[in-house]
Amino acid sequence: MNNTWQTTGRDKMGQVVKLITDDLATLSTGRARPALIEELKVEAYEGSWLTLKELATISTPDPQTLSIQVWDQSVTEKIVKSIQNSNLNLNPVVDQAAIRLHVPSLTAERRQELVKAVKQKVESGRAMLRQIRVDLKKDIDAQNHQPGVSEDDIHEAYDQLQELVDGWHARLDELEQKKEQELTSL
Repeated sequence: MNNTWQTTGRDKMGQVVKLITDDLATLSTGRARPALIEELKVEAYEGSWLTLKELATISTPDPQTLSIQVWDQSVTEKIVKSIQNSNLNLNPVVDQAAIRLHVPSLTAERRQELVKAVKQKVESGRAMLRQIRVDLKKDIDAQNHQPGVSEDDIHEAYDQLQELVDGWHARLDELEQKKEQELTSL
């Protein structure tokens, strides 16, 4: 029996978990983290969209402040405008050669909204894992009538597939719990 579906499955499911991890990193927890803004798109030069991390150095001088050192001062105003237009609710202050962002503490209401957003993002990851499972099951089913492949082999492959999916679901659950704890413990 051909087991290439296992390698493919691990790769695809790993990509899903990485995607969800990166997505959860963009949620504000009331602490200043460069991940909050580094993927923010800025129209730096006529028709050229770049991420903020491609235009500046982002640091955290203290737990509530982000400092953005812009490499090309001609794009400072465009960066400020992109931050203001984002849904991050951050107010940029231009301070000589840097842009400073104060990350406010979260209210109880905002924390609950973010917990819901975490649940939605993780559930979308689970849905992606289920779709990958369906695709891999089709790969296994395609081997059903090949020479040297028995019904027991197929059932064993189904069991292995389910174990694989359960493992990745557990990783998503860990991410969800960790992020929820981070949001509610501040």
